[in-house]
Amino acid sequence: MEFLDGINPREYQQKIFESCVNKNCLVVLPTGLGKTLIALMLAIERMKTFPGEKVVFLAPTRPLIEQHLNFFKKHLPELFAEMTLFTGQVNSGERKKLWQNSDIIFSTPQCIANDLKKNLYNLEDVCLLIEDEAHRCIKNYDYNFVARNYHENSEHPRLIGLTASPGSEHSRIREICRNLSIEEIELKTRDSPDVKEYLQELKFEKKIIDFPQELEELRNILKKLFDSYIQELKNRKVLWGSSSKTGLIELQKKLMAQISKGQRDFNSLLSVAACSQAIKLQHAMELIETQTLSSFNEYLKDLFKQASEKKSKGVVRLVSKPEFNLVYVKSNELLAKGIEHPKIEELINLVKEEKSKNEKIKILVFTQFRNTAFVISKRLNQMDGINSKVFLGQAKKTNFEGSTGLSQKEQKKMITEFSSGEINVLCATSIGEEGLDIPEVNLVVFYEAVPSAIRKIQRGGRTARLMAGKLIMLIAKGTRDEAFYYVANAREKKMHKTIQDIKEEMQNGKLKSERQKTL
Repeated sequence: MEFLDGINPREYQQKIFESCVNKNCLVVLPTGLGKTLIALMLAIERMKTFPGEKVVFLAPTRPLIEQHLNFFKKHLPELFAEMTLFTGQVNSGERKKLWQNSDIIFSTPQCIANDLKKNLYNLEDVCLLIEDEAHRCIKNYDYNFVARNYHENSEHPRLIGLTASPGSEHSRIREICRNLSIEEIELKTRDSPDVKEYLQELKFEKKIIDFPQELEELRNILKKLFDSYIQELKNRKVLWGSSSKTGLIELQKKLMAQISKGQRDFNSLLSVAACSQAIKLQHAMELIETQTLSSFNEYLKDLFKQASEKKSKGVVRLVSKPEFNLVYVKSNELLAKGIEHPKIEELINLVKEEKSKNEKIKILVFTQFRNTAFVISKRLNQMDGINSKVFLGQAKKTNFEGSTGLSQKEQKKMITEFSSGEINVLCATSIGEEGLDIPEVNLVVFYEAVPSAIRKIQRGGRTARLMAGKLIMLIAKGTRDEAFYYVANAREKKMHKTIQDIKEEMQNGKLKSERQKTL
């Protein structure tokens, strides 16, 4: 393709690009298969067709948008276009000037949305809008505001959404398509014939680990306590559905909404208290089943602290229950004896084994909770030849190691150190799942199963891109790990089928008429 520097599109990229030229497309491609190149080819095509018009490229975080800017700079001739990075650190007056002088603008959605609300500029001369990580285009996210504004104001609108997985729910994918005015979905999976040759072999293994008797005992005591709160909610006639953590959080929102509307009767207030304590117990059970005994123990300590500060009467009542105190005392005893969750030992053995096979190994361990990441990293650093760091988001929540989030500068530095091999094990929370340019790794370990197809696909996409890779999932037997593993797999299969269904609806014009109604 003319103007493309030092890179040639693969056949599937060329075909997807051709589709994007004529229609607003949602491109669903596994991580590492070159979604950004398709966006670049389309940017060149649109700017040639509409000389003097602009391209806007949006991504949810600054490190990610910088990554896309660097890719464009690397593969476009220097004089082809004036490229600018928009950040909140540049004052709005300056951004207004930059907008006028730029051809391709790279930004987070918040930045552009805020400028549009202040009428700093408009999108009438934008001939292409690219939205990366498009699975976020739901509800009131800024992506949707920008997309709506774009379709209302642009003289020559063309939009492309990029994602590794839009989710598995029919309603969610439809909502993304409606919000972005999508006319066509281009889907490739690791098994698509034209994609297979470009992906390295990915070995998948699940390690089933017995849930020990000592932890089982603690869980059973908590379960009894939890069941008493669930029974109370049923007796108060507020709970009929699921008593899962998500089900209870939904119920809590509903009850709080009723109270804020003035329904402050005795039953409602006591129901909110019971629901809130049930959520805490559900969380405690999740920690003991799937995380570490240390993080479970820290969580109980935190509840005692909340009670001593009289944060709520419900917490005071919860920690005064003999069962709660028994669990706390027993967990302290187990930790004093050096007993931890068996997944930790399994992980240590895995790292040992892989390191003995490959001295230069790079390992990425994913876990749901910050505290778990610190416990794991600390244990790994006790091993010879292992330098492990915790890779966190920016949120400034202090954990029990006294550490807060990482700034974007610190995140970048850590990725560079991991790239050079200075760090060989990165323990990451969800920040490592999405789009960030973490270098190729030999092994990805899921410390726990996640029930989300989106997160499973994002995590798994961190290996087997440029070289063969291995993905290992640790599953504690008879815990929610097992349930989450099956849920995520079923959702991933469902996602492919749902996308196929929606593609057909689009071809039959059904979704188009719905979208027009919305607009």
